[in-house]
Amino acid sequence: EVKEWIQMRNKELKYIHDKGYARQDPDQLPRKRALVLDWLFEVCDFYCLQRQTAYLAQDYLDRYLMVQDRIDCSSMQLLGVTALFIAAKKEEVYPPKINAFAYVTDGACEVWEIERTEMKMLKALKWNLCPETPISWLNLFVQIEAEQSEENFLDPFFSQETYLEITQLLDLSILDINSLDFTYSTLASAAICHFSSYNLVHRITGISWESIATCYLWMSTFMDMLRYSPKPQLKTFSKVKPSSSHNIQTHNITHDMLVNCSHCLYISTLQMSPLGLGGLLSPPSRTEKFFPYTIEFDLMATFSDD
Repeated sequence: EVKEWIQMRNKELKYIHDKGYARQDPDQLPRKRALVLDWLFEVCDFYCLQRQTAYLAQDYLDRYLMVQDRIDCSSMQLLGVTALFIAAKKEEVYPPKINAFAYVTDGACEVWEIERTEMKMLKALKWNLCPETPISWLNLFVQIEAEQSEENFLDPFFSQETYLEITQLLDLSILDINSLDFTYSTLASAAICHFSSYNLVHRITGISWESIATCYLWMSTFMDMLRYSPKPQLKTFSKVKPSSSHNIQTHNITHDMLVNCSHCLYISTLQMSPLGLGGLLSPPSRTEKFFPYTIEFDLMATFSDD
């Protein structure tokens, strides 16, 4: 575990993400990003793709945008579906064909466009396609907690239902561009902390409260809203074992959730300051202000400019 922890931490230092690219168009880019990520989560649900696939696509998209000198907001859906296509080929045992990804854009993106954009994205990412996502960290923490509980003859804390609630919070949080102020390990740790005590989080992650406090408080806006929303339900999938069904990315974040959060989120971000990298984890022993956005989408809808 310690060896795996060190390897993941080293990857986190290598795979840097940053929201600075949004300065190119602070009125549109944060909203377009949220729009496309929300849609990608729905596509993942539609095709029963893994959570890791969805979060790899998010990382590819953000890191690609980060190195672009000029970003065309009208190309966000093409970039998003291309990122998901690449992620699916890497993560899924039987990834959907490229035609299937073009299909869900309802004619907005042709197969040849996705193929062309794929090569551009791979070159921009320098073929670095193996980041540790928030889901990677969450899964590691779940594994550590389960092993510690077994050693102490305790019931594991992370049931499938609790895992779904944590991932729902991560899904909603990652839509906001300010999530890029934090490392993925910090996001995962803060999300867990909203469903347990800090003592548990510290025991399984080794992270100090000072390292996750800003992220925890920022995430509280989303958590407060989710408390009054229906809990995510465990779904069944014909080709997925019941014991693994929580690993499938489902779409349980609605437009109303984000609208209800936007005003509170704007106020809270005005009061925050970044914490650099958001705290690096050690083995068990970053917020600019953007106006709130609204999201309007449909699975088969195209992404038109406002």
